[in-house]
Amino acid sequence: MDLQLHDRTALVTGASMGIGVGVARILAAEGVRLAITARRREALEELAGELAAAGHPKPLVIAADIADAKDVQRLAREAEEGLGRVDILVNTAGGHRSLPLDAGDDLWEEAFDLNFASARRLTQALLGGMRERRWGRIVNFSGSMEPREINAAGAAKAAIQFWSKGLASQLAAEGITVNTIAPGRINSEQILQRLHPTPEARQAFIARHIPIGYFGEPEDVGHLVAFLASPLARYLTGEVIAVDGGMHAHAH
Repeated sequence: MDLQLHDRTALVTGASMGIGVGVARILAAEGVRLAITARRREALEELAGELAAAGHPKPLVIAADIADAKDVQRLAREAEEGLGRVDILVNTAGGHRSLPLDAGDDLWEEAFDLNFASARRLTQALLGGMRERRWGRIVNFSGSMEPREINAAGAAKAAIQFWSKGLASQLAAEGITVNTIAPGRINSEQILQRLHPTPEARQAFIARHIPIGYFGEPEDVGHLVAFLASPLARYLTGEVIAVDGGMHAHAH
């Protein structure tokens, strides 16, 4: 199937590892011209080299800290200047933030800056161009909505879902769609090193909670992002779509 993405442009955050890398690989294979960003320039350069070696246009590399409001503005400006425009924004960046009961404002603010405010600020910075062209695709990322502990990232991701739905409604008539992906257990540094650091822990979790029988790969998410970013998905907006192998909604 031709997703009609050839020569579209996209900015992918969190592209130094995990889901962000998988998204970048799939979009590049569909002919999308990319800007990729994260804090780790070395990892971004490695990905850019890999994609260029595979015959795709070499992505624009922009190292940035999206938790920093000023850096977000620089990132948006450099992406638009380097690509000419940004048609597609994929906000994959985020991080797990378990907090104690008495966590202070500084910890909560850091978690929300990384997991919610960064996506909101970057979207707002790029939205003007999309509205002028009356075409755009915004893909955000949330997570499980059934917490078993205080996780500030989860609270921020709940905000992502609520904000995305409202944004989708306001922008729908302008040719801009906004959708959210809720990934389950996807093989990445965060999952393999922090949440399930041993093969035994992974297998125990899979046996209890994942009917399909394995953790997903970043590219499994990337294929959905590519479809949502395409003109073929013009009638899909305001959705929250789980990519989790049938994982129980309450699983952790």
